[in-house]
Amino acid sequence: MFGSCVLPVSARIHAFLWALIFLTTFGLCSELKVRVRLADGQITEEVLEADSEKDSITLEFKQGDGTLITFVADFKQDVKIFRALILGELERGQSQYQALCFISRLNHNEFIPSESMARLRQKNPHAIRMAEERRGLDQLTMNVALNLSRAWQLSSHIYNMCSEAREAIYTRERDVQHWLERGVEGSVFEILPQSVDVVPVLLSCRSTRDVWQPCSCSFSLRLEWYPCLLKYCRNRDTTGKGSPYKCGIKSCSKGYHFTYYVPHKQLCLWDEET
Repeated sequence: MFGSCVLPVSARIHAFLWALIFLTTFGLCSELKVRVRLADGQITEEVLEADSEKDSITLEFKQGDGTLITFVADFKQDVKIFRALILGELERGQSQYQALCFISRLNHNEFIPSESMARLRQKNPHAIRMAEERRGLDQLTMNVALNLSRAWQLSSHIYNMCSEAREAIYTRERDVQHWLERGVEGSVFEILPQSVDVVPVLLSCRSTRDVWQPCSCSFSLRLEWYPCLLKYCRNRDTTGKGSPYKCGIKSCSKGYHFTYYVPHKQLCLWDEET
């Protein structure tokens, strides 16, 4: 009544060859879920995705206050993208959520390669992971805005990641200079009005009382757990000589503190004195 589920040998070989062609052509793509403890003690789940064809890594998790953080490392273009979807305060006139995007250069050896990430497997999915190395806090002054419609020149990931942020996509002048030297058009960038001539006294939003005044906003986040380095071990043959081989990963945690201009404090209500 039911047909056999066992494929003939020729069909199995054919299927294997197609699978091999698919992996060779389209690369590896995988997902890893890791439970981590946030700074406030709450447990959250990080979802890490690696795409070896696009040569990128995505990390996503929800903070204790409900903010959704998404991070992309684009190895092809050496670009990092941070996106935050922050729940709005409806009773104070904000929309349901507010989107922010921060773009910066990706340095070598910050993360393991996407191909290595794609091969990682979770041995104990219920364990709460703690990073082996807690790296220092990066203080980033994001004084340049990005034109979303032209940001593809930096990375093809920016448009999909930051389309909801649109008017709140930031980078820093130091990185802009690097990209201009590489041939990126100047129309991608817009210097924000932080000079004394434009804004005589630009206070921090934390110190500003009037919600319709421009101010300097701050936003912080931390990637609590991510693979930052490959570990190598050595095999020794009968002559005593050793040959290195990959035998694991080192995990890191890193924080980022972004400071940027907003035209009014209403866009930065989380940055208040308590």
